[in-house]
Amino acid sequence: MASSDFWQRLSTSLAMSADWEAAAYANAPRNSLQKVKLWVFLDVATVLAAAAAATIFQFHETILDDARDFLRGTLIYGRSMWTLLALACGFAFTLVVTSRRLHLYTPARLTNYLHEQRLSAQACLTSGLLLTGALYLLHADDIPRGIVLWTVLLVAIAVGLRRLIYRATLYRRFDRGLGTRNVLIVGSGLEGQALRNHLDSLRHLGYTFKGFIEMPGLAAGASSPAAADVLGAFDTLFQNARRHFIDEIFFTAPCDRAIVQNVLEKARRHGVDLRLVPEMYDGMAWGGAIEFVGQFPTIPLHRGEVPELGLFFKRTFDTVFSTLVLIAISPLLAAIAIAIKLDSPGPVFYVSERIGKKGMVFRCIKFRTMVRDADKRRAEVLHMNERDGMLFKIAKDPRITRVGRFLRKYSLDELPQFINVLRGEMSVVGPRPPLAGEVRRYDLGHLRRLDVLPGITGLWQVQARQDPSFDSYVSLDVTYIEHWSVWLDMKIVLRTVAVVLAGTGA
Repeated sequence: MASSDFWQRLSTSLAMSADWEAAAYANAPRNSLQKVKLWVFLDVATVLAAAAAATIFQFHETILDDARDFLRGTLIYGRSMWTLLALACGFAFTLVVTSRRLHLYTPARLTNYLHEQRLSAQACLTSGLLLTGALYLLHADDIPRGIVLWTVLLVAIAVGLRRLIYRATLYRRFDRGLGTRNVLIVGSGLEGQALRNHLDSLRHLGYTFKGFIEMPGLAAGASSPAAADVLGAFDTLFQNARRHFIDEIFFTAPCDRAIVQNVLEKARRHGVDLRLVPEMYDGMAWGGAIEFVGQFPTIPLHRGEVPELGLFFKRTFDTVFSTLVLIAISPLLAAIAIAIKLDSPGPVFYVSERIGKKGMVFRCIKFRTMVRDADKRRAEVLHMNERDGMLFKIAKDPRITRVGRFLRKYSLDELPQFINVLRGEMSVVGPRPPLAGEVRRYDLGHLRRLDVLPGITGLWQVQARQDPSFDSYVSLDVTYIEHWSVWLDMKIVLRTVAVVLAGTGA
């Protein structure tokens, strides 16, 4: 490809992306500080903590020798501490702005850890130089320069270490299939296949390729993908996006502006991110200044807002709450285990494969409440089912043991699921995890309840536990997903306590 032809394609792609954004994306949520407020909060907290630590280290002898005089003389009567606090706030603000300019608040999967560490050090150094410049302009001779140097050094170490730990944790989750993003590629030509191979080769990106969508009238090229990798034609794009829990769609096929604009509007409605890969062949555009996924330049047309701070608090609550509950009720768990063993032969726990977020299969742990061969006798009691549609529940199931009936009445059989919560497979609050047989009978709309982590309790359990309707079951789960907040989780947990004490379990 000639150099002039390449630059013409690049400028055309950028111009088209600007037109699409202006026409169809003008009122869409932007990738602003609102989306990355968790990282901003952590950076500001790191600066303030580092400044406090540096101050204590600088004045530790004074504080230990005469704390009263130090507080009176330095904090109240002097200006140095107030000036230092103002400078720390300015340093924090500068660090946030610099980090944002260096794209340190973009998704961690789009960069590698060495590049991120270099940019973090650059942001801290730049902010530190501006801080020393401010000290010179203010003539703040009463502030020891050691505090400034220690603050910048501690911030650089803390920010770098925090990002390194976060990335290591992120990669570990990717290896377990947690937190990955499912991807569809529109266009099975050379560019689409090259992008697929690139995503597969860079596992730290956290992308899972699900398949190609073919564009009408476009040949795959000299090398066609395997038939199993092609999910369907272009008109099945969003049906397949729903069926495979797609998070992001990559457009690699050249197409008309109206087609992409139509897909963009549908992607916004379906909550699916959309990226356009410009028409660049043979890797000639690698190094272009757009937004890179690995080495592939992309133009992000839509990026949904993610409540990162809320999800952080949700996961923190899940971990802390589950740990405290398991510790507090450990004597009760032991007593239940002994009662189960004395009541009937068989294991203490019943482990079944359930379907979790994005169709992930995991082993759900419960106390055994039925006889040992209950699964083999399921066909004998199918005619006794009291629930509607795909749900299966029998209040007086003959397979339930005496201890099991008591455990179910007060939902004590579900207590071991706090272990699933600690492992990241479940949440305290969320839709109940279905069986694989149930999911196979789901319509596309029912798959919506698998967009989030399943929970031990949820809106259905506290509001319509005895309702036999499957439609009501799904409706309440979707309502929870669409209106989720930390406060809603707190309300459901509190209402769950009342429901459990009332003994309304089956």
